[in-house]
Amino acid sequence: MAGATSQPPFWEAPLASLDAGQWEALCDGCGKCCLHKLEDEDTGRIYPTNVACRLLDLQTARCGDYKHRRRHVPDCLTLTKAKVDGIEWLPQTCAYRLRAEGEPLPDWHYLVCGDRDAVHRAGESIVGWTVSEDMAGPLENHLVERVV
Repeated sequence: MAGATSQPPFWEAPLASLDAGQWEALCDGCGKCCLHKLEDEDTGRIYPTNVACRLLDLQTARCGDYKHRRRHVPDCLTLTKAKVDGIEWLPQTCAYRLRAEGEPLPDWHYLVCGDRDAVHRAGESIVGWTVSEDMAGPLENHLVERVV
């Protein structure tokens, strides 16, 4: 069709323009946001751990009951367009963070490459280096340098 212009993919659009389904689809499935963090009360600094929420499947990096997660974990964060800019601990690779900063999604993101497991093969998920909170013991024993 002459003169037709193709629309860019939804994930390249500003976050404010995304509908609920598109917003949810941005998640790369890394599971990093489901890791426990410790905050220094004096400085406010956030320290990452390798301890995952008990609902997180450590083999797939998927929540075991995403729809009802707040029933089981009342303080589970619901990430919204309004909150994304104010959450400093979001990983540098987080699609929400990247898009809020006007950056493109990485090549391993399933929306870009079409493969939901690419995030794991790229070493950008929690798979292979985390433990469940049910098995961890004190969080202080599980501090990590950074969340990869």
